[in-house]
Amino acid sequence: MMNRRRFLGALSAGLLAAPVVAETQQGAMPLIGFLGSESPPLFASFLRLFHQGLNEAGFVEGKNVAIEYRWAEGRNDRLPALAADLVRHQVRVIAAPGTTPGALAAKRATATIPVVIFTAGDPVELGLVTTLNRPGGNVTGATSLGGELAPKRLELLHELMPRANDVALLVNPTNPTIAESAINAMQSAARSLALQLHIVRAGSPRDLDSVFTALGQRRAGGLVIAVDSFFTGRREQVAALALRHGVPAIYQYRDFAAAGGVMSYGGDLEPYRLVGQYTGRILKGEKPADMPVHQATKLELVINRKAVTALGLTIPSSLLLRADHIIE
Repeated sequence: MMNRRRFLGALSAGLLAAPVVAETQQGAMPLIGFLGSESPPLFASFLRLFHQGLNEAGFVEGKNVAIEYRWAEGRNDRLPALAADLVRHQVRVIAAPGTTPGALAAKRATATIPVVIFTAGDPVELGLVTTLNRPGGNVTGATSLGGELAPKRLELLHELMPRANDVALLVNPTNPTIAESAINAMQSAARSLALQLHIVRAGSPRDLDSVFTALGQRRAGGLVIAVDSFFTGRREQVAALALRHGVPAIYQYRDFAAAGGVMSYGGDLEPYRLVGQYTGRILKGEKPADMPVHQATKLELVINRKAVTALGLTIPSSLLLRADHIIE
């Protein structure tokens, strides 16, 4: 009887001690805070690139680093509270890739914890860093400067459809910083091309359906999509809606053109990998103040010939000659 009691007592003590041991082992690992503006399924491909970069820096989640994830589920208004929660967890680094509202929320939440970002906006103009070469504070990372390419995307769309006299710009109203910047740049570009510009807004999946239905009914002369994490996470859905409603549309990423958008123009998704690398390098002791913000320099023009044909359009030779990829 005594042996049985001793055995049960030892077993009980072992079961109680197991979580403590696991917790101690996890506590020994550096802790990263990951701030995502969307949901894990929509962010899966970007998350793989982030982990790839982290692995290249020598860190593997669960082996020698732990990660606290916070997802805003498409609600930018939740990001400040999520960033503050990561600060309370005393993470060593906050990674906030692909979201300007997330980068701003992390920056406002802490002046001491390093923050690694990837944003379409200019980090200097956004007040995130002092200069790109010498950030000077607790923030570094990458920028695609995708927002600044909106006028170029309008020019490309106009070249495809020279007879159209109006065009729409799709922005996310829950990301006012990027939306206002895109609107101002596009208004100037539209004036120079003698085009009438219509601003349409979508900040939820339901908004997307109604926006594209309205654009299709109005037979819009083309659509430029402002670079935004909401649209990036749903780029294939947005491309499919554009094709279904007969709207010639252009966005930043090649996946958009591959899914049915007529064109894409911009950089690739490699900066997500760089965010992982930078996060690992900071864990090893580098200071964000001394780590230059990476600026995307490789831009590509991708044209979906099948989508163009389906919309009754013809690709001018000038565009064909400049295209980096033609999707047949």
